[in-house]
Amino acid sequence: MRTTKIEWTDKTWNPITGCSKKSTGCQHCYAEVMSRRLKAMGLSKYANGFSVTLHYELINEPYKWKQSHNIFVCSMSDIFHEDVPFDFVDNMFDVIRKTDQHRYQILTKRAERMAEYFETREIPDNVWLGVTVEAQSSRFRIDYLRNLQASVKFLSCEPLVEDLGELDLTGIDWVIVGGESGPHARPMQEDWVLKVRKQVEEQKARFFFKQWGTWGADGIKRNKHANGKLLKGEVIQEMP
Repeated sequence: MRTTKIEWTDKTWNPITGCSKKSTGCQHCYAEVMSRRLKAMGLSKYANGFSVTLHYELINEPYKWKQSHNIFVCSMSDIFHEDVPFDFVDNMFDVIRKTDQHRYQILTKRAERMAEYFETREIPDNVWLGVTVEAQSSRFRIDYLRNLQASVKFLSCEPLVEDLGELDLTGIDWVIVGGESGPHARPMQEDWVLKVRKQVEEQKARFFFKQWGTWGADGIKRNKHANGKLLKGEVIQEMP
């Protein structure tokens, strides 16, 4: 049962909420906007707004989900944020290991801290690890990821805000690309997407085009649902 609108996953698990800006992709963070909205609605979980908050009472949530799911971990935060103690992350990974019917998709902009964490810990087989690569300045994160022994290693090039140039996808299994949404969204050019797709195909990885976002392939600003997810007339949403 899908309980999230994120197309490449089924569920989200958020025992951590709140974050801080790390790179250019964070400029118009959807999670920050959503957290403030939920705080204004009076939801106690978001009483701290977008300040990093640990929710110990939610660590065991995946035990309730008996059927197999793809679970996006910390869609409203970053599990490897500097303010999240490794002890808390250890508690989360205990649950992950004990619920091996699920696949846990962990995405971070803090590739260095992720690599530090796994220097002394094994990665469970049911964990997919990813890093955000939204601009050329964040390509270095791929090097931290490719050396980790995860069953699936992926890149999220969303929001794609510039031409990424040449990508070394050695060891990378899956690449997600999407445009930015919201009133202040930056346009994504079709040529940038096609260049990424070409390199993904040449280097034998899987390609998932999520959406155009607020700016269409034609360069016109409109509702993201109207812009859709067609790339050269087709839906390309491959999974690893």
